[in-house]
Amino acid sequence: MKRSDRMQEENGVLEYSVRTDLALEAKEMYNETNEGEIDGIEGDEYIDKNIKVSVVKIVNESGEKKIGKPQGTYITLEFGEFVYYDGQRIIELSEVMAKELSKLINLNEEQTALVVGLGNWNITADAVGPQVVEKIMVSRHLKEYVPDEIDEGVRPVCALAPGVLGLTGMETSEIVRGVVDRIKPSLIICIDALASRRTQRVNRTIQIGDTGIAPGAGVGNKRAELSEKTLGVPVIAIGVPTVVDAGTVANDTIDLVLDNLIESATKGSGFYKMLKEVDRDERQSLIREVLDPTLGGMVVTPKEIDKVIESVSKVIANGINIALQPALTLDDINTYLN
Repeated sequence: MKRSDRMQEENGVLEYSVRTDLALEAKEMYNETNEGEIDGIEGDEYIDKNIKVSVVKIVNESGEKKIGKPQGTYITLEFGEFVYYDGQRIIELSEVMAKELSKLINLNEEQTALVVGLGNWNITADAVGPQVVEKIMVSRHLKEYVPDEIDEGVRPVCALAPGVLGLTGMETSEIVRGVVDRIKPSLIICIDALASRRTQRVNRTIQIGDTGIAPGAGVGNKRAELSEKTLGVPVIAIGVPTVVDAGTVANDTIDLVLDNLIESATKGSGFYKMLKEVDRDERQSLIREVLDPTLGGMVVTPKEIDKVIESVSKVIANGINIALQPALTLDDINTYLN
């Protein structure tokens, strides 16, 4: 394997110095330095309502080691920023998300689902989880106290935004485990902010996975993971990359400059050859050496993040509501919320 700044292998496990929580990007990074199919990885891509859907399945330990992600299914939806300002597109994206999420849900209508919104509601880029929880159709209390007043087929759903260690003094995993022990849900759906290695995927990507999640991963502050292994209940994780590493921004900017210079240079000239021979791995290593002493682990987010989080939380909440309440339409669901 070619060793680069982007990937290092230690004790047989692949680790990435470029921060990303997306399995799709981890697979792309491996492919950039390795040819052919990846043993233990299955993939598929298709378009649904002009939304690109990519599926990465890690089926054995070999695939797990190669891209550094747990075995399981990771579904990625990629969409344009216009979604945030178009009500109809928000609904279409919600429906596509619900369809993909439903593939990972195996519940009957009497089993309880717990939705957990991870993150800090005081920090906009980290507030997607709590904002989703505000829009979830909670029905567990209705099923218990006024069963005759609700539609048939409504599944019991409860929701929790546990906050972060700095606000509560408690680990998120401790809070969630206490709730799980008390209400005994059959499924947990966690929502959190993620980090991406590509600026064009920030706020334009939703990842759905069935392997659980480590809270705080998006800002490089991982806490105890929430997974079936730690909680004894299947955990589906939904995440949106809302931040990008400062080094990635610098690297992408230089990539754009180089590509523009290459296009304008005369093919065959010394300048053209020099540009084509630039080692992008070495350049990325240099960028990190320069930035680390001054910026450290700085991450950045777009200026319109308030509007983005408001819209994307609506998309995710709609998708979860539709997937958890298949007997209801989105209009029916909205009557419970209004």
